[in-house]
Amino acid sequence: MKATPVVKTWYSLRYGVIPDDWWIEYCAGQQLKRLVVADINTTSAIFDMMRRGQKVGIQIIPGVEIRSENTVHYTLICQTWAGFGNMNQWLSYHLHTGSVFPQRAPVLEGVIAVYPLRSDWFFAPDAHEYIGITPVDLHRIATSPWRYHPHKLIAWPVMLFRHKRDYNAHRLLRAIDHNCLLSKLPAEAQASPELRVLSTEELRATYQTFPQLVTQQEKVLDSCCFHYTFGQMQNKQIFTTDAEGDWHLLQRITEEGLVRRYGRETPELRSRLQKEYDIILQKGFVSYYLIAWDIVRYATHRGFFHVGRGSGANSMVAYCMGITDVDPIELDLYFERFINLYRENPPDFDLDFSWRDRDEVLHYIFQKHGTNHTALLAAVNTFQYRAVVRELGKVFGLPKAEIDRLAEGEISSQNLDHVSRLVIHYSQYLHDYPNHLTLHAGGVLVSEKPIYWYSPTFVPPKGLPATMFDMYIAEDIGLYKFDILSQRGLGHIRDAVEIIQTNRGQNIDIHDIPAFKKDPEISKMLRQGRTMGAFYVESPAMRQLLKKMGCTDYLSLVAASSIIRPGVARSGMMKEFIRRYRCPEARRDAHPILYNIMPDTFGVMVYQEDVIKVAHYYAGLTLAEADVLRRGMSGKYRSKEEFERVKNRFFENCRLKGYPGQEAAEIWRQIESFAGYSFAKGHSASFAVESYQSLYLRAHYPLEFMCAVINNFGGFYSTEMYIHEARMLGADVQAPCINHSQELSTIRGHTLWLGLGLIKSLEHNLIQRIVHQRTKHGSYRSVEDFVRRVSPGIEQLKILIKAGCFRCTGLDKKELYWQAHALLAGEKVAHQQPALFEEQKVDFQLPPLITEPIEDAYDQMELLGFPLCSPFEIADGLPDTLLRAADIPEHLGQMVEFYGYLVTIKPTRTIKGERMYFGTWIDIDGHWVDSVHFPQVAIAHPFRGKGIYRLIGKVCEEYGVYTLEVSQMHKLGLKPKPDVH
Repeated sequence: MKATPVVKTWYSLRYGVIPDDWWIEYCAGQQLKRLVVADINTTSAIFDMMRRGQKVGIQIIPGVEIRSENTVHYTLICQTWAGFGNMNQWLSYHLHTGSVFPQRAPVLEGVIAVYPLRSDWFFAPDAHEYIGITPVDLHRIATSPWRYHPHKLIAWPVMLFRHKRDYNAHRLLRAIDHNCLLSKLPAEAQASPELRVLSTEELRATYQTFPQLVTQQEKVLDSCCFHYTFGQMQNKQIFTTDAEGDWHLLQRITEEGLVRRYGRETPELRSRLQKEYDIILQKGFVSYYLIAWDIVRYATHRGFFHVGRGSGANSMVAYCMGITDVDPIELDLYFERFINLYRENPPDFDLDFSWRDRDEVLHYIFQKHGTNHTALLAAVNTFQYRAVVRELGKVFGLPKAEIDRLAEGEISSQNLDHVSRLVIHYSQYLHDYPNHLTLHAGGVLVSEKPIYWYSPTFVPPKGLPATMFDMYIAEDIGLYKFDILSQRGLGHIRDAVEIIQTNRGQNIDIHDIPAFKKDPEISKMLRQGRTMGAFYVESPAMRQLLKKMGCTDYLSLVAASSIIRPGVARSGMMKEFIRRYRCPEARRDAHPILYNIMPDTFGVMVYQEDVIKVAHYYAGLTLAEADVLRRGMSGKYRSKEEFERVKNRFFENCRLKGYPGQEAAEIWRQIESFAGYSFAKGHSASFAVESYQSLYLRAHYPLEFMCAVINNFGGFYSTEMYIHEARMLGADVQAPCINHSQELSTIRGHTLWLGLGLIKSLEHNLIQRIVHQRTKHGSYRSVEDFVRRVSPGIEQLKILIKAGCFRCTGLDKKELYWQAHALLAGEKVAHQQPALFEEQKVDFQLPPLITEPIEDAYDQMELLGFPLCSPFEIADGLPDTLLRAADIPEHLGQMVEFYGYLVTIKPTRTIKGERMYFGTWIDIDGHWVDSVHFPQVAIAHPFRGKGIYRLIGKVCEEYGVYTLEVSQMHKLGLKPKPDVH
């Protein structure tokens, strides 16, 4: 007779070291039929181990070791699913409230408590309580008071370490967790090295003189009955009061939307709708749709903008219900990407909201469905190599400079000393180990049974409960997420619409997408790549792609939105797509089968569903196999073996169909290159809709639009460059001002007043007081008036003066500094109400004080992060004559000298893994120039931060897009700031 092991996995964060899947292999190899899994204060590993265990006939008994810091209180193990839910709910309460774990285990139905053997504590045990005897405890039984209660003692072979390296890794993790040197790690913070993994024979031998302990353990564990049916949907099943009511509601909403979206019904529309109805009903996805619809309904009622995307955007029902704004009929979206009888999980609904609105939407979901049935979805943050190097460097006591060199790989392996070798060795060992739980970007679960039936919950900083497993485990369980995401694009669209309404009194129907698709101004901007600020289409790479394509319409933008993704670019098919797009005769080069499958993209795989199409129609895989392939390419497969099986089937089918081996290999290479980076067509279409909304605003209300972009503090570029673009579009940009600026930037006519919130180190409460006092009592007349009404501290007042906020007084900064010190030096002015009668102003007699423009530029760089003048005005060493962006095409194929202000750089790697860069610049007139820096040049002439650079390079062109292939580059300095005496 042998005892059942009690194990921890690496989900005992910064404590356990053995991966969860290894334990299944261990049990199979040792012919063990069950395993107690009890990680520290978490159940993260349970379902994945249970799924793996059921495949090979191994029973996983779920448990949790309840621990506070270095003190083990007891281990709870579950006899039933109800017990698992009870344990999870109890643990969640303590994790939410931070309350101390009780010394005695709770009495929970279906839960057994196992205490460690302690010499300093004895109590009268209840029926559900036992004492676990580890191998290191056996010699202590004879002297323990528990020897008089043998029926309460059970074998408890805790296993933590496979070998010495595991134990060393455990100690290192504990030192990281305690933020201390390894030599200072307290003994009580470490596990005993004797808790090693035992073989079946060692287990039997360990307890052979105490067979009753094994018998007692067997009796206790026999009471634990667990089996989970994976693959069954666990989401909330009823939205209204019953299934029939749900179905009628979904049909009514959809039929009303059909009229609203299409005007009149056609046989084609009815056929597609009925097909979707049948599968939604058959697969049990009715409530899933209604929950998504309800979320959108609430957001619409609150005036929130949203974008519905994901595979659900392929659904006509979703379009008619208003969940998405993408017409699957117009785009001929591939129905089987959305849903098919072989796909077990529901269509994926990604619902984007403004970053300002998302939290309210989340709170609504929790309020609507209750915290017992709703949770955020966790994600597992893992140790990455460089981060581990830094942590272990600190643990071993290395100097920071040496840690930095190790982390950056600047020390060759031959020159490493013993300690540095240990750091590198264990950094590699701990790479990808779980570090801590964080949150999925937007996943929300709504369950039929209480969420505690599946997981305890913890409360991250966001303040809403989250599960202890990730999206992959959730899908295995049958809990399918809603992605409730935030983005800045919707924020700037909404803000621009509100600014236009306020400033011009015009109400914009920003959802009139059909009209936008016909707008010639938008077509022109797309073709010319004038898209800065517009959602998803503003990056240098996207601007170049649009210009190379000559993109002028919505469908082309949909394709571009996916082509720009790394998957298509990596396969080399981006260039091929552009070639076939621009040159109709090049389309003859397409494989006839692929062209027939994907005529809209000229036989080039661009979208995720193209993988399914090619696998199904070209290679003859089933839709189920094709979906495994698609998910595998996105890194979402749960079984590498299953993925390899489908891959082998792909090549076998190609062979049977008589395809040349080289051809099949090339098509597989194209599929493989997607690697999770391509978009579903519906996803790209959803993004393109939002891009059109942005582009419409930019085309017709450019200043209001750029103001909104600035105020949302997001996008591809820095605030400086959005301000620059506003100036290029005709704005008169003004620095923050006490009498004109709000907290955020505002546009009045053609004047863009920068917001007070852009000033670094300016306190938020002071900004609020400035605006409040001005709104209530009028403009500030002087520094003295400002100080009396707002009551700033001297340092905050000096910041405002330095930023130029008092220029409305007509006084120079230096004179204003004198006034500030005269008013506030040595005392703190108490907050006062405005005086009934203005006090007589004291005039100080000062010599003329003048601040030079370059001093203002330096002040602005310090407080705003950039100058408001042209950066070329303060660059030192510029020649008299400069090459303009407009003149570059005249020098095609020639070496030129160009001076540009650095906007952004994009690092990437060549096929050989070498680092190279793409650069974006503005010339002296403010126009764009793009550059490429190949590896040797990137090493010899590195980027050195913001500023003006002198570049020497060759002018190259592709489809009308000009770039500078740089061979030399160096950064210019700034003109010196005048000395202040």
